[in-house]
Amino acid sequence: MSSENGSVASVANGRGAPRGLLKEHAYEEIKRRLLRADYPPGSFLSERQLAEDLGMSKTPVKAALERLEHEGFITVSPQQGIVVREMALAEIADVYQIRLALEGYTVRVVAGKLKPDQAVALRDNLAAQAAILGRGDVETGVRLDARFHLLFAEFLGNQEILRVSHALRDKMQRVITAVFRINPGRIDSSYVEHKAIAEAVLGGDGAEAARLIEHHLAVGKQYLLSTRHEG
Repeated sequence: MSSENGSVASVANGRGAPRGLLKEHAYEEIKRRLLRADYPPGSFLSERQLAEDLGMSKTPVKAALERLEHEGFITVSPQQGIVVREMALAEIADVYQIRLALEGYTVRVVAGKLKPDQAVALRDNLAAQAAILGRGDVETGVRLDARFHLLFAEFLGNQEILRVSHALRDKMQRVITAVFRINPGRIDSSYVEHKAIAEAVLGGDGAEAARLIEHHLAVGKQYLLSTRHEG
């Protein structure tokens, strides 16, 4: 047993951290697996199996699942049990409407106002994206894509916009992962679009940055919806 699993097991047996920490660990780990698409939409989850996998009792797992149900990742019913949710077409469209409003506003405001360390962070992200071009590295591509979009919300400094941006990204991550797996070339075309957005922001052209990110999101939405139709 690894030291991490050993510490979790000791907590579960009452020798470690408080119960709240166990609940948080269960939540973060199950959510990580959901975002990574380890549990495909429509699959069933078992409290008992999850508890065994995580080396803890079912109590913190149940609390974690209740939280994930509230956030829309799973549904729990006496008839079906615990089922991983699939986002409906209308839900995807709604999320993109919000993203269009928030991200268009954000890049418009931050354009030309980045601090030197922020500009470095943006360029570093683009360099990391460029490094995986043509490789079809879905996991890295999804992570870097998420980071690119969230950077602008961080630069803006509005904590409510940042909070909502994180929540929306979590909602969409499994669908975006599916798109990159089905269409790995989208990782490369996204980079081209990201680079143009970043250049407009760094160059201080807020209107162009907003136009470009709106186009980028519209293209991404079409990929997502076409993938869902295929499913």
